[in-house]
Amino acid sequence: MSDSDNKQTFRPLEELSYEQARDELVEVVKILELGQMSLDESLRYWERGEELAAYCERYLDGASERVEAALQNRHDADSSENSSDEPEESEQPD
Repeated sequence: MSDSDNKQTFRPLEELSYEQARDELVEVVKILELGQMSLDESLRYWERGEELAAYCERYLDGASERVEAALQNRHDADSSENSSDEPEESEQPD
């Protein structure tokens, strides 16, 4: 069996949900902490960990932007409701 036959194959990032990527990252860290692999295998796991961490960070950045947009939309809606509650100048008594 050649060294290339022993290589760990990883699922493409595009197929992973945030939770799956996070869980895999936790497992990669645990595996690396054990330190029982060859240097080449350790490097493959480290590179995978970097990919997973970047993927999770991008996912969280996107989620943060969505939350901020939703909060801004709510703020804008509240502001427009409050401004419609105030009487206009033409409605005020002389």
